[in-house]
Amino acid sequence: MTVDTEQIYTKEYIKQFSKDRNEPEWMKTLRLQALEQSETLDMPKPDKTNIVRWNFSRFKHDYVEGEAIQSLEHLPEEIKDFFDPENLPENLLIQRNHSIAYASLSNELKEKGVIFTDIFTALQEHEELVKKYYMKDAVSIDEHRLTALHAALMNGGIFVYVPKNVEVKTPLQVVFWQEDPTIAYFNHVIVVAESNSSVNYVENYISNNEEETVANIVTEVFAHDNAQIAFGGVDNFATGTTIYMNRRGVVNRDATINWSIGQMNDGNTIFENITELVGDNSLCNANTVTVGRGKQIQNITSKTIHWGRNAEGYILQHGVMKDSASNVFNGIGKIENGASGSNAEQTSRVLMLSEKARGDANPILLIEEDDVMAGHAASVGRVDQMQLYYLMSRGITKQEAEKLIIHGFLEPVVSQLPLESVKKQLKQVIERKIN
Repeated sequence: MTVDTEQIYTKEYIKQFSKDRNEPEWMKTLRLQALEQSETLDMPKPDKTNIVRWNFSRFKHDYVEGEAIQSLEHLPEEIKDFFDPENLPENLLIQRNHSIAYASLSNELKEKGVIFTDIFTALQEHEELVKKYYMKDAVSIDEHRLTALHAALMNGGIFVYVPKNVEVKTPLQVVFWQEDPTIAYFNHVIVVAESNSSVNYVENYISNNEEETVANIVTEVFAHDNAQIAFGGVDNFATGTTIYMNRRGVVNRDATINWSIGQMNDGNTIFENITELVGDNSLCNANTVTVGRGKQIQNITSKTIHWGRNAEGYILQHGVMKDSASNVFNGIGKIENGASGSNAEQTSRVLMLSEKARGDANPILLIEEDDVMAGHAASVGRVDQMQLYYLMSRGITKQEAEKLIIHGFLEPVVSQLPLESVKKQLKQVIERKIN
């Protein structure tokens, strides 16, 4: 299966874009190579989802700056929802359209060498660090056409770096605010935790556009020996956006990455969350929750690949589908030869609220080693009538009873988010979508 995409960006455009950002020569070269590869590579082939008619080519790539934000008090209410008004975040970046409109990082973390900045500033001030991690060990440029287009047209993003033996106790929070309804997002996010360090990182995407556009986003997360990373994300792109979201992790010896993702987009979505457990005793918890509505189509893949001995990978995916929405959950646990003592577990569940809603849960275990543990559970169904009857027998209306069941169904993932304000905001989004 292939998709014809119109090539509307030339080498001259890429060269000028890179020059305007004052990028190093290697980045310009990488962009040009990626542009050339995008002309010949196939589109990705998500299992059981036909993306032939999806819009991945009609978008405006122009770099659109957002007005600077002097005070968080002047933000619109939809953005304020991400923060606790009585405890405003100390470490915060707001990307408004394509530029950073607000930035704060505590002096304590600055003194410890923590880097928390936009990707273009990082390319200028921390070039070698960015070059070390950018689309090498987690995501490859030549995987398919969308990764190549991302590398060629990257127009925003964040770079996070935590030095050895540094514990970041206060979460780092990012809000990606698509204020201009016509722009395309080609964000690139890199999070690095060096040995014996820890960090909580939370990001939110929000838009309100009905116009056709594209979000092609790549995230690369690296946990070095004995590092701990909690990654929380709430994606809330509007109906007009077609989304390709690729979040990858690399976990080294005795290290941990905990993913807590809310896929709340209203547009057609491909989401990949793949974690390489390369070190002995490495650990990954990959938790995803989603609500689909309208005629939306979602394809969500969570995958753990076990290379190290005693590596543990746990996948939890819960989705609610209403109207004519459809969702495919792919849960994949792969244990490579030599990863003895590993454990790959997964649970995927889909709750359908209407006759036309569709859900599909595909558990896959690929085992190349004998001395391991692995298991899976998958279910697709409708609201439990016994639970509904029990709640209604206590005087609760049918509508409210269904809401309680849905919130309880999604809670195992929602509860994993590390920030109460973001957890609250996710619950509000869920409430709006199920209503």
